[in-house]
Amino acid sequence: MKRPNILILYTDQQRWDALGAAGNTEIKTPQLDRLAARGATFSHHFVQNPVCMPSRISMLSGRYPSTLGITDMGVPVPETIITLPHMLAQYGYRSANIGKLHFLPHANRDHRLPHPAYGFDHLEIADEPGVYEDAYRAWVRQQAPDQMDGISAGIPPATQVWQQTMGIDDGVVHRGDPQGRHDFDRGIPFAAAVHLTHSAFVGEQTAEFIKAAGDQPFLCIAGFYSPHAPWIAPQIYLDLYDNESLSLPQFPSPIDNQRPADENAPFSDAQLRRAKQGYYAMISEMDHCVGRILAALDASGTRDNTIVVFTSDHGEWLGDHLRYGKGYPADDAVSRVPLIIAAPGGQERQEHGGIVEAVDIVPTLLELAGIQIPPFLQGESLAPLLAGSADRSKASALTEGPGWKSLRSESYRYLAHADGRENLWDMRSDPGAYHDVAGNADYQIALAECRHLLLTRLLAMERPLPRAWTY
Repeated sequence: MKRPNILILYTDQQRWDALGAAGNTEIKTPQLDRLAARGATFSHHFVQNPVCMPSRISMLSGRYPSTLGITDMGVPVPETIITLPHMLAQYGYRSANIGKLHFLPHANRDHRLPHPAYGFDHLEIADEPGVYEDAYRAWVRQQAPDQMDGISAGIPPATQVWQQTMGIDDGVVHRGDPQGRHDFDRGIPFAAAVHLTHSAFVGEQTAEFIKAAGDQPFLCIAGFYSPHAPWIAPQIYLDLYDNESLSLPQFPSPIDNQRPADENAPFSDAQLRRAKQGYYAMISEMDHCVGRILAALDASGTRDNTIVVFTSDHGEWLGDHLRYGKGYPADDAVSRVPLIIAAPGGQERQEHGGIVEAVDIVPTLLELAGIQIPPFLQGESLAPLLAGSADRSKASALTEGPGWKSLRSESYRYLAHADGRENLWDMRSDPGAYHDVAGNADYQIALAECRHLLLTRLLAMERPLPRAWTY
């Protein structure tokens, strides 16, 4: 059999509803909407950790963060962890990651040094835009050396400390001060030419990889940084949105009453709209670059034999709960992300509302490629759904971090802490998870059921080493 190519379009910090195909009528994502129209969308897809590094290795290994021992940022991914490219290599696949991978901490290393392979044959790693001397900077320097000072998203505080300690001057002007890296106030115009953004780099180099792939089956991950803050995008994409007309989050009255009237203050109406404009602009630019990748796929003649996956590593509060960013307690804004799978032979325009998890992606891809699923994987293949079988019933999704675990069922979100504290939200009446009902007498049965469901999930997750033979 001729095994299918696999193309994964992987964004950073894109919440589940930031997509036209998810029913968002404000955002402009025509390329991804067309992809959804020829594939399957999963509206209740949850990641297993609400920050980058643990979520990414969990997805690409098909295993939960706690199983891997990586539940927080800053933990280097051991090269011994088996990832999707390892599983595909013995079947003749050539694997590439272009753009963000984020398996190593950024701040205290020299990005000019060769990156660990992690099973990939081709790596063009650029985990952040213009901050380090990496593949993205080299790409820009080759094209427009005079514009190097316009591409940095801003140096992280830890990187600045490391460079000062090591006596390093990278010779590049970085936008703003280090704290500006967490600028959620508004969209910021990209300071260099539009064709030099990080998204443009990922789009162009992924397209080039596809063009050069030949007859050998490939796995290619296009690792976009967008729409991670600070929300920097070319002005033409900021201009797609009138921030005065963008909608506001739906806050319960007690939360709404905490918001300031000063339009310059965080979480005012004006500021929330400015933030959404920048966030949406980054997504629209990324969508344009996805179009370039899909056009290269069409031109190569391999579209009909390529599985295309679109997803993100976690979401973004975008003002919900009067917060920006991502992390604990992993409510839907940050743990629920888009998932589109367009597979050869799959039924078009499928919409699945059942719960699925990011750990399900790797076993799905293996089954679609005609490859056996290793027993150490902890996800469940979605291939039967893509073939049109009846919707399966996965009772819950698990998201976990250091000292806590969150369980999302169809009706509830349950949060358990290492110190014994519990939280419960009724997602039917409170989809934003603002009202904790764990102490409400009317919810004690539901609380016990969630507690029991979490325990059974933890038992089902166990993967003890197999017996070699009878004792």
